[in-house]
Amino acid sequence: MAAQQGVPTSPLRALEEALGMGLTAGGDASDTAEGTYYLEQVTITEASEDDYEYEEIPDDNFSIPEGEEDLAKAIQMVQEQNTDTQILEQKTVLPSKHVVPEVIEDFLCNFLIKMGMTRTLDCFQTEWYELIQKGVTKLREVGNVPDVYTQNMQLENENKNLKKDLKHWKQAADKAREDLLKTQKERDFHRMHHKRIIQEKNKLINELKGLKLHYASYEPTIRVLLDKHHTLLRQKMLTSMERDKAVEQISEFQTSSRTTDVGHSYQATKIRVIPDYENEFVPEGPTQRGLREAREQHKSKIKMKDNRKDSEFPTVMQPYLNLCLAKGNDSPAKFDYQLSTIFRLHDLPVSCIVVHPSKDILVSCGEDHLWKAVGLPNGNVLLTGTGHTDWLSNCCFHPSGNMLATSSGDTTVKLWDMTGGNCTLTFEGHKHAVWSCTWHSCGDFVASSSLDTTSKIWDVNSERCRCTLYGHTDSVNSIEFFPCSNTLLTASADKSLSIWDARTGKCEQSLYGHMHSINDATFTPKGHMIASCDSCGVTKLWDFRKLLPIVSIDVGPSPGNEVKFDSSGRILAQASGSGVIHLLDLQSGQIYKLMGHENEAHTVAFSHDGESLFSGGCDGTVRIWS
Repeated sequence: MAAQQGVPTSPLRALEEALGMGLTAGGDASDTAEGTYYLEQVTITEASEDDYEYEEIPDDNFSIPEGEEDLAKAIQMVQEQNTDTQILEQKTVLPSKHVVPEVIEDFLCNFLIKMGMTRTLDCFQTEWYELIQKGVTKLREVGNVPDVYTQNMQLENENKNLKKDLKHWKQAADKAREDLLKTQKERDFHRMHHKRIIQEKNKLINELKGLKLHYASYEPTIRVLLDKHHTLLRQKMLTSMERDKAVEQISEFQTSSRTTDVGHSYQATKIRVIPDYENEFVPEGPTQRGLREAREQHKSKIKMKDNRKDSEFPTVMQPYLNLCLAKGNDSPAKFDYQLSTIFRLHDLPVSCIVVHPSKDILVSCGEDHLWKAVGLPNGNVLLTGTGHTDWLSNCCFHPSGNMLATSSGDTTVKLWDMTGGNCTLTFEGHKHAVWSCTWHSCGDFVASSSLDTTSKIWDVNSERCRCTLYGHTDSVNSIEFFPCSNTLLTASADKSLSIWDARTGKCEQSLYGHMHSINDATFTPKGHMIASCDSCGVTKLWDFRKLLPIVSIDVGPSPGNEVKFDSSGRILAQASGSGVIHLLDLQSGQIYKLMGHENEAHTVAFSHDGESLFSGGCDGTVRIWS
């Protein structure tokens, strides 16, 4: 024990040597510690600064009063605000309080805990407190950690943080420099582009001014040409009237000359010398006999057909005037139609509906190759026409109501007897499907339009094609005779309407204005107006006298399949691809909608008294609205 106490190793000196501080011990520890010591976990908290009184900086809202907004005051106010902002941004350095230096024992324990050296901490605490209990070491002689070391550590931490901030700000500065260069390049590009646009704008303005001057110089010439055009149109109409009169006089003169020639002419008998060898008996087999009979039948048919004369286009329309002139109807127009009856007549979509001129009979055509005549209002099927080999596209009644004309996708037009529903005549000549057909008011001619871009006029008496109308560049979707006239109206997929003279087969006028394929066109009962609809739902009204458009109504985007006027000409109905029937009031311009079809509506027709409306859809049904 004496030897061990003679060379004592002070814990403080060992700690100084480990830390390199060079501290000296105050002497040998010979006194024994008093009392009993134990370990206790103590949580060291930061010094509270709640008692410190901070200086309050007033936050006045500096604003420039109204009426004193001069430049000097505004500059002074801005400078004061900048100064206050700088003061607020600076760090407020608080006076340092008296900091109690940290004991070396606590410092070492905290250091070992921070580094995670738990075993070293246990060994240190065991040996340290044994020495203190034995009295070898005194707490007062150990001393504290020098402030210089603590400050060095704080400065090192601050230096690391500053280096990190410096690196961060350098990166931000480089990025900002790159963004600045990029922005400058974009600015230069946009500035150059702006200058080029200004130059192009000035150039276009100069060209526009020149075009305006050029157009102004043409206006007088256009007026003169328009006046000449109207004068020529009037002269043309007068010439056509004089031509009709001359043709009538010539026909009268020819008939009178024929009657005079018949009174003075005689018919010479034909004498044929028959050779003797023809009278000899020549035996013929069954094949030769059949050929001879076929030749004789063919010759007889040709003679009968040659004996039939072509019909003449009338100059004065007297028959069936009740179909050409609109009936006087002073009752108010009806728009509150309600769906009353549904007839399922076809297995496939209904393509056309027409009403009998004088009876309560409705005829519907379908894509199932059939047409059916239905009695109203019960819907009993009276007749069924079979004979077409493809879908039916359209049908039209003879002005007398005794015959029906139908057009089909099998390229034919058929005439039917309404008493028995038999086909009496078939016209063949179109190369593709026939879209539409119409009767002349005299009842001797039928006109048809086809997918082959042509229209044909058929003579019912001579059973041949009298004329083919060429001019459209796409499918001719609709055709209709002007009421009590020899004028035809056609609507085509080439976006144009054409007006034709049926006697000559020449196009008198074309109307342009639609932007899409025209599906249907029709006249008013009085004939002073034309209505047309196209594949995008646009309906146009045209003045037939001036041949100019009146109004355009867009109820699209669903296509308009068919348009029809009522008997008074005050209501226009359109069958739409959306299944809606649109009713247009021509007096007020208001549009009414009838919604009842589940799918596309293909056709629409009015009753003669205007109390009912009929529509056909792609579901094979005919719906009655009343």
